[in-house]
Amino acid sequence: MMVNFKNPTTNQVKQTKAGFLWTVFFFGFWPALFRGDWKWFAIILTLNIVSGIFTFGLGAGLINLIFSFIYNKLYINDLISNGWHASDESSKSILVSKGFITN
Repeated sequence: MMVNFKNPTTNQVKQTKAGFLWTVFFFGFWPALFRGDWKWFAIILTLNIVSGIFTFGLGAGLINLIFSFIYNKLYINDLISNGWHASDESSKSILVSKGFITN
């Protein structure tokens, strides 16, 4: 389920998926970097480094698995808190059904 967001002040549009994120599962912190999400890029990278050092890289895989389930929720919540809103009715209905916003 893809959700379209629009920034009302800059008219910039972003599209993101609501749900499991395969790119975080396979590539870890890189999707956050490419989205320009510096906060979660730094957090995921730090957790990957710290957990990977002590577990020969297996901990980084576990961190990526966990963030695969929660990263899009964190990213969407950050967008909404920064003033972005759904740009169409289908995106709004997805956000309502997933519990991000109320009707």
